[in-house]
Amino acid sequence: MTTTMKTTELTLTRLIPATPAEVFGAWMDPRHPGNPWTGAKKLILDGRVVSGAPPIREVEEVEQPVDAPLALVAAEPWAHYGRFIAIEPNQRIQYAWMSPFTRGLESVVTVAFEKKGEDTLVMLNHANLPEEMGSLHERGWNYCFNQFSEKFTAGRRR
Repeated sequence: MTTTMKTTELTLTRLIPATPAEVFGAWMDPRHPGNPWTGAKKLILDGRVVSGAPPIREVEEVEQPVDAPLALVAAEPWAHYGRFIAIEPNQRIQYAWMSPFTRGLESVVTVAFEKKGEDTLVMLNHANLPEEMGSLHERGWNYCFNQFSEKFTAGRRR
């Protein structure tokens, strides 16, 4: 008898005081705090190490990594593996994501960037998560978002 794992998805939003191009660029730059690539020892994209080199966005503009294998090399248990599904500069990024925290399931992360006045609304959806890991991912993404947002808001305070 085969048991089907129950899954869930979560959606989070943040309003960032910057343009979609600035926010997209920061999301794709391993050096910017709070994005999924932050703190990785290495980022391997289609067999090429890109962390510590140009931001992913610059690699994407040259080599189009859609469907390229992706590995985030970090201390256990934080390693993540996947592939880019879609990259629409300044609009949307989508990637498949697996880690010990997805229990072997390939989850899908979609991040959209929408202009709202002078700001950008960032909408993150993480789908196909094991139900029992949903709250862990929600806490993790909120932590990332808080760090990510702080980098933009800190420079705007007077």
